[in-house]
Amino acid sequence: MNILKITALLAVAGSLAACSEKIDKTVDRGFDNKDLTQLKAGIWIDPNGCDHWIIDDGVEGYLSQRLDKFGKPVCSGAGPSSSAVGGYKSGSAFPDPI
Repeated sequence: MNILKITALLAVAGSLAACSEKIDKTVDRGFDNKDLTQLKAGIWIDPNGCDHWIIDDGVEGYLSQRLDKFGKPVCSGAGPSSSAVGGYKSGSAFPDPI
């Protein structure tokens, strides 16, 4: 076998090995680790007036665009642009270091 074939086989094996590790991104693994369903989400309104779900557990933050059942952005007018509303820091016993 020539060196090119060996190198190609090693590259394929390495890329397949990386696919085997799956990480559950619905679980907080920080200092105050708990399932994200135990934390309360708030809403951040982007500069265009559309909503994004936010959670801040004091160390890590989570953000996801708020979408309707058709996958379109929700722009509810819950607050002014570039602001956050709701208890998005609730449910965490870890104080915000900032």
